[in-house]
Amino acid sequence: MTILFIFIADAMNITYINLDGYVELEKYRILYFFIMVTGYILILSSNSIIVYLVVIHKNLHEPMYIFIAALLINSVLFSTCIYPKILIDFLSEKQIVSYETCVTQAAAFYSLSCSEFLLLAAMAYDRFVSICKPLQYHMIMRKRTVSIFLVLSWLVPACHTVIPIIGNVNSKLCSFTLSGIFCNNLVNSLFCVASRALLVYGLIVFFNLALLPMFFILFTYTMILIVAYRSSRDVRKKAAQTCLPHLLVLINYSCLFTYDMIIIRLDSDISKTARFVMTMQMMMCNPLFNPIIYGLKMREIYKHLSWLFCKVIVK
Repeated sequence: MTILFIFIADAMNITYINLDGYVELEKYRILYFFIMVTGYILILSSNSIIVYLVVIHKNLHEPMYIFIAALLINSVLFSTCIYPKILIDFLSEKQIVSYETCVTQAAAFYSLSCSEFLLLAAMAYDRFVSICKPLQYHMIMRKRTVSIFLVLSWLVPACHTVIPIIGNVNSKLCSFTLSGIFCNNLVNSLFCVASRALLVYGLIVFFNLALLPMFFILFTYTMILIVAYRSSRDVRKKAAQTCLPHLLVLINYSCLFTYDMIIIRLDSDISKTARFVMTMQMMMCNPLFNPIIYGLKMREIYKHLSWLFCKVIVK
């Protein structure tokens, strides 16, 4: 069992948290590192390629593709929030993180998670206007509107997550071991006394930035399905081609978010090995799933992607 400790630096008071979620790290250190660094490279390259295609091709400078690019950028930021520290831990003798860094990582993790829901909600609204109000589409989805949606998708969650950081600054710690490989809501288990106010605030944030966007997305796609069912075959085909990828991404990410909530609630009831394997899968699936879905299912992106690969092969 990993030894629990606090290290106080001579020059600065820095409390270190021990990350106790790793399984047989001494034995499989290199294997873990190879799997994760390969996954991280694939995440960075696959997401960046599609973002690059959206940037350089003018026919992709439409709200739908801009939102897709923003979602993929968010996936890269989400992965970068987690992967570098884990890769360092795989090669380190002790898997530790400063308390301040841990709280910041948890805040960034949930801020970017909520941003994904808000971006998916913006994409759902874009599809709703495109299919249900096609004559008003260009008037409603102007560049300014798209820019506002993008800014709010990142700014609102970031502002919401600042408050727990401030609220926990002076909280007393009674435990210095985290039963995970990165910092998430498990950080709350370190405190001697959980703040009821922050707990209520967290539930409000969860409702506002996760549940409400999800309900909105389900409502808009229900309306789209109703309109498409009553319309021509071309409208139904358009709805299927453009909405199906978004729904697949939503389902995938909802499963990821649900897993994160369940794993915390069942922390004492699930084996360390199972938790470790499931966490590794969670970190890799969603960031890799998004570019695969949009690269294969979105016709225009797939066309440019095929042309790019053919060009590379010819060279």
